Amino acid sequence: MNTKVKQHYINGHWIDGRGDPFTSINPANNALLWTGSHATAAEISNAVNAAHGALRHWSQLEFTARAKHIEKFCQIVESRRMELTTLISEEAGKPLWESATEVSAVISKGALSIQAYLERTSEKKGVIPEGASYLRYKPHGVVAVLGPFNFPAHLSNGHIIPALLAGNTVVYKPSELTPAVAEWIMQCWHESHLPAGVINCIQGGVDSAIHLLKEDIQGVYFTGSYNTGVKINQQFSARPDVILALEMGGNNPLIIDEVTDINAAVYQTILSSFITAGQRCTCARRVLIADNAKGDDVLAQLINATKRLHTGAYTNTPEPFMGPVISHQHALSHLNAQQALIKAGGNPLIKMALLSENTGFLSPGIIDMSHVVHPGDEEIFAPLIQVYRYKHFDDALALANQTRYGLAAGLLSSNKERYQAFYHTVRAGLMNWNRPTTGALSSLPFGGIGNSGNHRPSAYFAADYCAYPIASLEQADITLPQELIPGIAL
Repeated sequence: MNTKVKQHYINGHWIDGRGDPFTSINPANNALLWTGSHATAAEISNAVNAAHGALRHWSQLEFTARAKHIEKFCQIVESRRMELTTLISEEAGKPLWESATEVSAVISKGALSIQAYLERTSEKKGVIPEGASYLRYKPHGVVAVLGPFNFPAHLSNGHIIPALLAGNTVVYKPSELTPAVAEWIMQCWHESHLPAGVINCIQGGVDSAIHLLKEDIQGVYFTGSYNTGVKINQQFSARPDVILALEMGGNNPLIIDEVTDINAAVYQTILSSFITAGQRCTCARRVLIADNAKGDDVLAQLINATKRLHTGAYTNTPEPFMGPVISHQHALSHLNAQQALIKAGGNPLIKMALLSENTGFLSPGIIDMSHVVHPGDEEIFAPLIQVYRYKHFDDALALANQTRYGLAAGLLSSNKERYQAFYHTVRAGLMNWNRPTTGALSSLPFGGIGNSGNHRPSAYFAADYCAYPIASLEQADITLPQELIPGIAL
């Protein structure tokens, strides 16, 4: 890959960056993928000003005209599908099979978002005496999209496309860990002939994000950690006019109840826990297993299957199940988190370990936390699960709710009544039965409660936070009613 200094995308042009340089490294082999610069305050201001300059024209276009640009973008990505698939694998470390699913999600987002916009925010008219009532929607204005590294193309795209369809203009700051994917995506937007200033991209880290959030923006769409989400929320405490959509992860429970097929339960548990090297906000962090002979069998098979998981680079043959975490530094941090669990009293059934020096490769781990009195309630973004053994199903339900988060929860059980009890008791925005916790559809809302979000679910419901409703009472001419209100004389 060409690693020359790259640029920010502002007002329809690639701009030479003047900030401090930074790089992107392949987490599997430390190969240099990308070299660029952190956006300066002046560059960020230029991007926001460009978005404001483009807002009036873009927002007043017919919806069909805006949709054509989105459809063109999706067609361009489709035509270069393998390019993006490979780039995601290089920069985020995913196996090719998984990167391909992310690219498919990017491509399908256009049609789904158009459908969602028409269903959730289309104009509605009612008849009233001597006039009409209208429900219409307007865009918020200039919105900032702060993207994550784990789905560098799909999750940011899940905010950008609905925002553009609604008539907003966008300033996008991707994760500093995956700038190459973001640049590739921006090239596709450029080729879609989107009007200048409608979408802008500024590369950089935390300081660049801080500068962006100080600008004149009307919305912030964020995917990331709880701690960062709280800081964003606090920053806008004096600006209730700014719409915030915050998705902040989870400490998700998966209950394994009485199951007829242990192999199927183990398979769904692995998909729930270790896919994407545990770097999905919907990954099961806490696996609750019955403390009986059947539960012993489930745990034994889970341990055996976990030991045999194939971890490796995307270029390996046969393909691995999972690749590295996003960086060597992240891997070391996750190992420290595991050690803290053990120090608190956790029993390592399989210790997560660094597989190769100076890389992000970690083997999956399982820690039995059943005898820890006050376990921490943190999202560990790694291939590491905490097992809790329970005596009765009601105990499992109580354990599932022992978290400040509320993003995803799952139940593996052949008992429908148990699922009904689970559904009505456990607090989460995504609730799956005999499916992995990581299973989500763009045709449904995506979001959680508690520390997992601020009640602004994305995916199919993103249209809701990309526009605000306007209620209008209208009639073509000014007329007097047949009867005047008492006390008025004309």
